[in-house]
Amino acid sequence: MNPHADESTPAVWNRSQSSGWMLAVGAILGLGLIVFAVVDKTHRSVSLALLLAAAAFLVTGAIKVTVSPRGVTVASALAPFLRQHIAMDRIKGAKARWTRPLEIGGWGYRWKPGVRAVSLRKGDALWLELTRGTRFVITIDDAQTAADLVNRYLPPRHKDH
Repeated sequence: MNPHADESTPAVWNRSQSSGWMLAVGAILGLGLIVFAVVDKTHRSVSLALLLAAAAFLVTGAIKVTVSPRGVTVASALAPFLRQHIAMDRIKGAKARWTRPLEIGGWGYRWKPGVRAVSLRKGDALWLELTRGTRFVITIDDAQTAADLVNRYLPPRHKDH
């Protein structure tokens, strides 16, 4: 056992992840819909609604994840004001495991009963068990380091006697 293991663990962990296909689809769809909106004035409301779908691909197609003593934050790399922060006192535990998008509801920001997720690809993912009995999953490289750091920062729990 390494007595200096805690000293070698970063105090703050950051990683970025992107999905090339999600960004490409969002950009192509967005450009195409802008052209359609300019050319076809009668269907402008449909074009604008579909443009929102393109924006969804773009804002969820690249993310930045941070683990710090305050909690876990996942933010859009293209629109950083769009973020989800989970405070450490809301987290029961963390683990890393290989995950497929369909297992957590698909690609992008997903929600289904008991699980919220930001999924850009299959592979390494950070699984947070939340104190309210739900899970939050983020597909991100080096998820094991993130999980270890989350577990290190978890507040002590009081057990019922």
